Amino acid sequence: MKRTHLPLNGLRVLDAAARHLSFTRAADELAVTPAAVGQQVRALEDTLGVVLFRRTTKGLELTPEGEAGLAALREGFLQFEEAVRAMQAGQSSKSLTIAAPRDLTEKWLLPRLAEIARTDGELRFVLVSADDAPDFTEANLDLAVRWGEGPGAHEGEAIESEGMVTVERPGGGANAKIAWPGCTPDDASALVRVGDAGLALDAAAEGLGQATVPELLATRDIAAGRLAVVGEPRPSRFGYWLVAPLPQWRQKKVQALVEALGV
Repeated sequence: MKRTHLPLNGLRVLDAAARHLSFTRAADELAVTPAAVGQQVRALEDTLGVVLFRRTTKGLELTPEGEAGLAALREGFLQFEEAVRAMQAGQSSKSLTIAAPRDLTEKWLLPRLAEIARTDGELRFVLVSADDAPDFTEANLDLAVRWGEGPGAHEGEAIESEGMVTVERPGGGANAKIAWPGCTPDDASALVRVGDAGLALDAAAEGLGQATVPELLATRDIAAGRLAVVGEPRPSRFGYWLVAPLPQWRQKKVQALVEALGV
Protein backbone atom coordinates (compact mmCIF):
# COMPACT_ATOMS: atom_id res chain seq x y z
CA MET A 1 0.00 0.00 0.00
CA LYS A 2 1.32 3.44 -0.92
CA ARG A 3 2.34 5.72 1.95
CA THR A 4 -0.21 8.32 0.88
CA HIS A 5 -3.00 5.72 1.23
CA LEU A 6 -2.10 4.47 4.70
CA PRO A 7 -5.21 4.52 6.95
CA LEU A 8 -3.41 6.19 9.85
CA ASN A 9 -6.51 6.94 11.93
CA GLY A 10 -7.66 3.34 11.66
CA LEU A 11 -4.21 2.05 12.59
CA ARG A 12 -4.14 4.29 15.63
CA VAL A 13 -7.52 2.86 16.71
CA LEU A 14 -6.24 -0.67 16.09
CA ASP A 15 -3.26 -0.06 18.38
CA ALA A 16 -5.45 1.23 21.22
CA ALA A 17 -8.08 -1.49 20.86
CA ALA A 18 -5.39 -4.21 20.76
CA ARG A 19 -3.76 -2.91 23.94
CA HIS A 20 -7.02 -2.76 25.86
CA LEU A 21 -8.88 -5.59 24.10
CA SER A 22 -11.90 -3.38 24.60
CA PHE A 23 -13.55 -0.89 22.25
CA THR A 24 -14.91 0.99 25.28
CA ARG A 25 -11.52 1.50 26.95
CA ALA A 26 -9.93 2.33 23.59
CA ALA A 27 -12.63 4.95 23.07
CA ASP A 28 -11.84 6.49 26.47
CA GLU A 29 -8.16 6.75 25.55
CA LEU A 30 -8.90 8.28 22.16
CA ALA A 31 -11.67 10.59 23.44
CA VAL A 32 -14.26 9.18 21.01
CA THR A 33 -17.31 6.93 21.38
CA PRO A 34 -17.13 3.10 21.37
CA ALA A 35 -19.28 3.18 18.24
CA ALA A 36 -16.68 5.35 16.50
CA VAL A 37 -13.96 2.85 17.45
CA GLY A 38 -16.04 0.02 16.01
CA GLN A 39 -16.62 1.95 12.79
CA GLN A 40 -12.89 2.68 12.40
CA VAL A 41 -12.01 -0.98 12.98
CA ARG A 42 -14.58 -2.18 10.44
CA ALA A 43 -13.36 0.39 7.89
CA LEU A 44 -9.77 -0.75 8.46
CA GLU A 45 -10.78 -4.39 8.01
CA ASP A 46 -12.51 -3.50 4.73
CA THR A 47 -9.43 -1.61 3.55
CA LEU A 48 -6.99 -4.40 4.46
CA GLY A 49 -9.29 -7.27 3.50
CA VAL A 50 -8.74 -9.13 6.78
CA VAL A 51 -10.55 -9.64 10.08
CA LEU A 52 -8.66 -8.02 12.96
CA PHE A 53 -10.81 -8.78 16.03
CA ARG A 54 -13.13 -11.56 17.04
CA ARG A 55 -15.66 -11.51 19.85
CA THR A 56 -15.65 -14.57 22.11
CA THR A 57 -17.37 -15.54 25.36
CA LYS A 58 -14.29 -14.20 27.15
CA GLY A 59 -14.43 -10.86 25.35
CA LEU A 60 -12.52 -9.29 22.48
CA GLU A 61 -9.46 -10.99 21.04
CA LEU A 62 -7.10 -10.33 18.16
CA THR A 63 -7.10 -12.61 15.14
CA PRO A 64 -3.77 -14.01 13.91
CA GLU A 65 -3.87 -11.44 11.09
CA GLY A 66 -4.25 -8.60 13.57
CA GLU A 67 -1.53 -10.03 15.80
CA ALA A 68 0.87 -10.41 12.86
CA GLY A 69 1.14 -6.70 12.15
CA LEU A 70 0.96 -5.35 15.68
CA ALA A 71 4.66 -5.31 16.56
CA ALA A 72 5.61 -3.48 13.36
CA LEU A 73 2.69 -1.07 13.84
CA ARG A 74 3.80 -0.14 17.35
CA GLU A 75 7.39 0.26 16.21
CA GLY A 76 6.11 2.59 13.51
CA PHE A 77 4.23 4.72 16.04
CA LEU A 78 7.39 4.93 18.16
CA GLN A 79 9.21 6.23 15.08
CA PHE A 80 6.45 8.79 14.54
CA GLU A 81 6.85 9.96 18.13
CA GLU A 82 10.61 10.25 17.67
CA ALA A 83 10.08 12.28 14.48
CA VAL A 84 7.72 14.65 16.29
CA ARG A 85 10.20 15.10 19.15
CA ALA A 86 12.95 15.86 16.65
CA MET A 87 10.81 18.46 14.89
CA GLN A 88 9.82 20.05 18.20
CA ALA A 89 13.40 20.17 19.46
CA GLY A 90 13.78 23.63 17.95
CA GLN A 91 11.14 24.90 20.37
CA SER A 92 13.46 24.28 23.29
CA SER A 93 16.59 25.30 21.41
CA LYS A 94 18.49 28.26 22.78
CA SER A 95 19.75 29.26 19.32
CA LEU A 96 18.00 31.98 17.31
CA THR A 97 18.82 33.21 13.82
CA ILE A 98 17.93 36.87 13.29
CA ALA A 99 18.07 38.92 10.10
CA ALA A 100 18.29 42.71 10.40
CA PRO A 101 19.71 45.75 8.59
CA ARG A 102 23.39 46.26 9.40
CA ASP A 103 22.91 49.68 10.99
CA LEU A 104 20.04 48.57 13.20
CA THR A 105 22.07 45.54 14.32
CA GLU A 106 25.00 47.75 15.31
CA LYS A 107 23.12 50.64 16.89
CA TRP A 108 20.14 48.90 18.54
CA LEU A 109 20.05 45.11 18.34
CA LEU A 110 23.54 44.11 19.55
CA PRO A 111 23.38 46.06 22.84
CA ARG A 112 20.01 44.49 23.65
CA LEU A 113 21.12 40.99 22.76
CA ALA A 114 24.12 41.46 25.05
CA GLU A 115 21.80 42.34 27.93
CA ILE A 116 19.53 39.37 27.17
CA ALA A 117 22.49 36.97 26.92
CA ARG A 118 23.69 38.02 30.39
CA THR A 119 20.44 36.67 31.83
CA ASP A 120 20.80 33.27 30.14
CA GLY A 121 24.24 31.86 29.44
CA GLU A 122 22.86 29.14 27.15
CA LEU A 123 21.49 31.54 24.54
CA ARG A 124 23.16 31.58 21.13
CA PHE A 125 22.49 34.05 18.31
CA VAL A 126 23.19 33.91 14.59
CA LEU A 127 22.95 37.37 13.01
CA VAL A 128 22.36 37.82 9.30
CA SER A 129 22.45 41.10 7.39
CA ALA A 130 19.18 41.77 5.54
CA ASP A 131 18.73 45.28 4.17
CA ASP A 132 15.86 44.22 1.91
CA ALA A 133 12.75 42.23 2.77
CA PRO A 134 13.92 39.09 4.63
CA ASP A 135 13.41 35.86 2.68
CA PHE A 136 12.37 33.18 5.15
CA THR A 137 12.20 30.60 2.36
CA GLU A 138 15.92 30.93 1.60
CA ALA A 139 17.38 31.10 5.09
CA ASN A 140 16.82 29.30 8.36
CA LEU A 141 15.50 32.43 10.05
CA ASP A 142 13.60 32.59 13.32
CA LEU A 143 13.01 36.34 13.33
CA ALA A 144 13.77 39.39 11.20
CA VAL A 145 13.66 43.16 11.45
CA ARG A 146 12.28 45.13 8.53
CA TRP A 147 11.93 48.86 7.83
CA GLY A 148 8.52 49.79 6.48
CA GLU A 149 4.94 50.83 7.14
CA GLY A 150 3.98 47.51 8.69
CA PRO A 151 4.93 43.84 9.06
CA GLY A 152 4.27 43.15 5.38
CA ALA A 153 3.20 39.58 4.62
CA HIS A 154 4.29 38.28 8.04
CA GLU A 155 3.22 38.44 11.66
CA GLY A 156 4.95 41.18 13.60
CA GLU A 157 5.17 43.90 16.21
CA ALA A 158 6.43 47.45 15.82
CA ILE A 159 9.54 48.52 17.70
CA GLU A 160 8.58 51.63 19.66
CA SER A 161 10.19 54.84 18.43
CA GLU A 162 9.74 58.60 18.38
CA GLY A 163 10.02 58.64 14.60
CA MET A 164 12.80 60.56 12.84
CA VAL A 165 15.32 62.86 14.48
CA THR A 166 17.96 65.24 13.12
CA VAL A 167 21.36 65.08 14.77
CA GLU A 168 24.78 66.71 14.45
CA ARG A 169 28.10 66.79 16.31
CA PRO A 170 27.78 68.57 19.66
CA GLY A 171 28.66 72.23 19.17
CA GLY A 172 27.68 72.06 15.52
CA GLY A 173 29.37 70.65 12.48
CA ALA A 174 29.41 71.53 8.82
CA ASN A 175 26.41 73.53 7.66
CA ALA A 176 25.38 70.75 5.31
CA LYS A 177 23.15 67.71 5.06
CA ILE A 178 24.04 64.03 5.06
CA ALA A 179 21.91 61.81 2.83
CA TRP A 180 21.23 58.07 2.92
CA PRO A 181 18.86 55.96 0.79
CA GLY A 182 15.21 56.63 1.51
CA CYS A 183 15.80 59.85 3.43
CA THR A 184 15.71 63.56 2.64
CA PRO A 185 17.46 65.75 1.69
CA ASP A 186 17.89 64.91 -1.97
CA ASP A 187 21.36 64.06 -3.20
CA ALA A 188 21.93 67.46 -4.83
CA SER A 189 21.88 69.34 -1.51
CA ALA A 190 23.86 66.77 0.48
CA LEU A 191 27.53 67.20 1.27
CA VAL A 192 27.89 63.48 1.94
CA ARG A 193 25.89 60.49 0.68
CA VAL A 194 26.22 57.22 2.60
CA GLY A 195 24.79 53.73 2.34
CA ASP A 196 22.57 53.59 5.43
CA ALA A 197 21.38 55.50 8.49
CA GLY A 198 24.15 54.08 10.69
CA LEU A 199 26.82 55.56 8.43
CA ALA A 200 24.87 58.82 8.38
CA LEU A 201 25.12 58.93 12.18
CA ASP A 202 28.85 58.29 12.05
CA ALA A 203 29.30 61.02 9.43
CA ALA A 204 27.37 63.48 11.59
CA ALA A 205 29.50 62.58 14.62
CA GLU A 206 32.61 63.40 12.58
CA GLY A 207 31.25 66.88 11.89
CA LEU A 208 30.28 66.38 8.24
CA GLY A 209 26.81 67.84 8.73
CA GLN A 210 23.33 67.04 9.96
CA ALA A 211 21.68 63.64 9.49
CA THR A 212 17.99 62.85 9.76
CA VAL A 213 17.67 59.25 10.91
CA PRO A 214 15.31 56.93 12.82
CA GLU A 215 15.35 58.04 16.45
CA LEU A 216 15.76 54.40 17.44
CA LEU A 217 19.24 54.30 15.92
CA ALA A 218 20.44 57.58 17.42
CA THR A 219 19.39 57.04 21.05
CA ARG A 220 22.66 55.56 22.37
CA ASP A 221 24.89 58.06 20.56
CA ILE A 222 22.78 60.95 21.88
CA ALA A 223 22.87 59.57 25.43
CA ALA A 224 26.65 59.15 25.19
CA GLY A 225 27.09 62.77 24.10
CA ARG A 226 28.45 61.75 20.72
CA LEU A 227 25.57 63.49 18.92
CA ALA A 228 23.24 66.39 19.69
CA VAL A 229 19.62 66.69 18.62
CA VAL A 230 18.56 69.51 16.31
CA GLY A 231 14.89 70.41 16.81
CA GLU A 232 12.23 67.91 17.86
CA PRO A 233 11.67 64.29 16.70
CA ARG A 234 9.14 64.02 13.87
CA PRO A 235 6.59 61.24 13.49
CA SER A 236 7.10 58.93 10.53
CA ARG A 237 4.81 56.45 8.87
CA PHE A 238 7.82 54.17 8.49
CA GLY A 239 9.40 52.24 11.30
CA TYR A 240 11.18 49.06 12.31
CA TRP A 241 9.16 45.88 12.77
CA LEU A 242 10.04 42.50 14.26
CA VAL A 243 8.52 40.00 11.83
CA ALA A 244 8.28 36.29 11.09
CA PRO A 245 5.92 33.91 9.27
CA LEU A 246 3.19 32.55 11.55
CA PRO A 247 4.90 29.17 12.34
CA GLN A 248 8.12 30.90 13.44
CA TRP A 249 6.22 33.71 15.18
CA ARG A 250 4.38 31.17 17.35
CA GLN A 251 7.59 29.57 18.62
CA LYS A 252 8.08 30.06 22.34
CA LYS A 253 11.70 31.07 21.92
CA VAL A 254 10.74 33.74 19.37
CA GLN A 255 7.98 35.16 21.55
CA ALA A 256 10.37 35.18 24.52
CA LEU A 257 12.91 37.14 22.49
CA VAL A 258 10.30 39.63 21.24
CA GLU A 259 9.24 40.22 24.84
CA ALA A 260 12.83 40.52 26.03
CA LEU A 261 13.58 43.10 23.34
CA GLY A 262 10.88 45.23 24.95
CA VAL A 263 8.66 45.92 21.95
